[in-house]
Amino acid sequence: MDNTEKAANPLEEGVRLRLDFTKLKSVAATGLDVIPAVAQDAKSGRVLIIGYVNQTALDCSLRRGVACFWSTSRNELWVKGETSGDFLDIQEIRVNCEQNSLLYLVSPRGRGACHTRDRDGNARASCFYRRIKDGGLEFVD
Repeated sequence: MDNTEKAANPLEEGVRLRLDFTKLKSVAATGLDVIPAVAQDAKSGRVLIIGYVNQTALDCSLRRGVACFWSTSRNELWVKGETSGDFLDIQEIRVNCEQNSLLYLVSPRGRGACHTRDRDGNARASCFYRRIKDGGLEFVD
């Protein structure tokens, strides 16, 4: 696939920098009690995904042993991998010093962690597949 602004989804597949600085404001506007949670590959150290967690999602993660998040856009529990098969098995859950964010140390069970696909149609290993370069974005995976 040509990674230009002509891509099917320029936000996810484009090379133009379009950071959403309003995301936290929109999450706060939902009135949901959530905190950010980072999922990191326990073996490689690679950051895979960032989501939001409420008590329900944390309880689900602890009970099921897989990364669970709270979808702020759908206002529902999101068990990562339930649809795609790309589960993230919890190895350990860490809490930051202020107890306002979580770190899920995980072992990926499937082919990737991101909902986007690479040019071969495979789920990307991480949601962080582009870097900022020269005022735009460059694919790294």
